Amino acid sequence: MEITITPVLLVGFFAGAITTISAIPQLYKSIKTKETKDLSLGMIILLLFGVTAWFVYGVLDKDWALIIANIIVIIVWGIILGYKLKYK
Repeated sequence: MEITITPVLLVGFFAGAITTISAIPQLYKSIKTKETKDLSLGMIILLLFGVTAWFVYGVLDKDWALIIANIIVIIVWGIILGYKLKYK
């Protein structure tokens, strides 16, 4: 499948990169301190459901910006969720 780079796709990748990168400081802090008590479990679970829905939408729409960004976000917040459950 060939991907055509358009201005809209570039904006999508930029938006996805910024929102994905925004979770990295929290992941780093969670790994470094093993402290997640200030993170809401409900928020993390709802965020993961929402991001998974965006991922499915991206797959159905064949939108690579949504697919790639949301796979990364699912992984990052999945790791944070793991730390939240492990280090209560």
